[in-house]
Amino acid sequence: MPEAVLIDLFGLTLNSQKSYQTLLKTLNAVRSHHAAKAKFLCIMCCSDISCERNSDLDTYELETANGLSALLREFEIVSNPSMAASLYAIKQKIDEKNLSSIKIIVPMHRKTLMKAFIDQLFTQVYNFEFEDLQVTLKGGLLKQPTEINVITTQELEAVQNEIETYLRSLPALKGELTIITSPLISDIFIHGFTTRTGGISYIPTLSSFNLFSSSKRRDPQVVVQENLRRLGNAAGFNVKKFYRIKTDHANDVWVMGRKEPESYDGITTNQRGVTIAALGADCIPIVFADPIKKACGVAHSGWKGTLLGVAMATVNAMIAEYSCSLEDIIVILGPSVGPCCFTLPRESASAFHNIDPECVRLFDSPNPYVDIRKATRVLLEQGGILPQNIQDLMQDLNLCTSCHPEKFFSHIRDGLNFGTQIGFISIRE
Repeated sequence: MPEAVLIDLFGLTLNSQKSYQTLLKTLNAVRSHHAAKAKFLCIMCCSDISCERNSDLDTYELETANGLSALLREFEIVSNPSMAASLYAIKQKIDEKNLSSIKIIVPMHRKTLMKAFIDQLFTQVYNFEFEDLQVTLKGGLLKQPTEINVITTQELEAVQNEIETYLRSLPALKGELTIITSPLISDIFIHGFTTRTGGISYIPTLSSFNLFSSSKRRDPQVVVQENLRRLGNAAGFNVKKFYRIKTDHANDVWVMGRKEPESYDGITTNQRGVTIAALGADCIPIVFADPIKKACGVAHSGWKGTLLGVAMATVNAMIAEYSCSLEDIIVILGPSVGPCCFTLPRESASAFHNIDPECVRLFDSPNPYVDIRKATRVLLEQGGILPQNIQDLMQDLNLCTSCHPEKFFSHIRDGLNFGTQIGFISIRE
C-alpha cells in the first residue's frame, strides 16, 4: 500500500450538480481505500478547489455543495496556479514525513505531463505508481479525456522552464551564501570552498547549499543546479562550463582535453573559463594553482585517496601536462573531518602511522583516530611542494566538518542522506 496518495484535480471543471456528485463519489472511494494505511492524503489543484478561474461558483458554494466540505477536511489541499510550485510543496510535505511510496491518481490525459514534472523534482528514492482518475465524462467534470502518451520537446522545455523559474524565486535558507577563499591563490583564478548556507535545499541533512545529487538522496538535480547557479553568480564563473570529479576514492586524474575516464578523483586544466570542482563531506576537497603556467587542479582526498597519493598524482599531472614547477604550485586543503571525529581500524590506521606517527592518535586502541589532513600535508611536502605553499589552517579551512553542523555537511555525522560542499577553481577568461 502507498504511504502517500495524491489526487490531481488540476484540470477540474465543476459546472453542474452531477459533477459535484461525481467528485464526491471519487474522493469517498479514495478515502475509503487508502485512509487506513496511507499517512498522507493530498489533493492538488489550482487557485481553488474548482480549478476554474472563471467559474460562476464561489469558494463557499463549492466547498459546501453535496457534502464536499466535510470530506475535503480529510485531505490536505495544495492549491497553486503553478504545477511546479504545487508539486514542490507536496514533495516537502512528503519529505517531512519521510515517505517514499507514492500513488498518484491522475486524469489519463495529464499522466505524461505529471511524469515529466516528477522526473525533474524527485529522485529514485521515491517509488511512484499511477492510477487513472475515474470520473464520468458526461457532465463536463474533466476536460480533454483523451490519453496522451508522448510529451513534445517544446512541452518538456516548458516543464523545465517552469520548474527552474519557480526554484529561482525561492529564498535562500540558513543564512547567506558563504565562500571561503585563500589569499595564497592569485587573482588570475576564481576559487573557493563552499559552506552549507545560502541554498534552497530544505531537507535537514542536505540543507541548504547541497551541491550533489544522487539516486540515494532526496535532493533532485534541479535543486542542486539552482544552488550551483547561485554559486556561479556569487563567485563569477560560468555554470555551463562546470565539471565535478567523478569520485572513486582512488588516485586517477583526468587531464582535461584528453579522454574522460569513467571515474577519477583529480582534474587538471589550463583552459580559461572552465571551472573544476572536488566534492567533500568529510573527505578533503583540494585546490591546486600555478600562477606562472596558469594551470590549476582539484582533487578529492578521503582516507583511501590520501594513502593512494591522489594529491601528488594531481601535482604530477600538472607538471607532466603543463610543465609546472613544484615550487610554483599552491595547494589549499578545504574543510574536512578532523582527527577528533575520524577513526579507522588499527590495520588501516597503521598506514597513516607509517606516513608520520603524528597522523594517528591512540594508536594502540582498536580504532585509532586518524588525521588525513596532516597526512596529506606530509605527503605533499615529501613530494616537493614547499611547506609555505600549502594552506590548511587558515580561516575555517581547519574546522572539522563533523564538529560544525552549522557550517558544513558531514557523512560521518549525518549518515547516508548527507549533503556535499565543494572546492572549486577556474582561470579567469
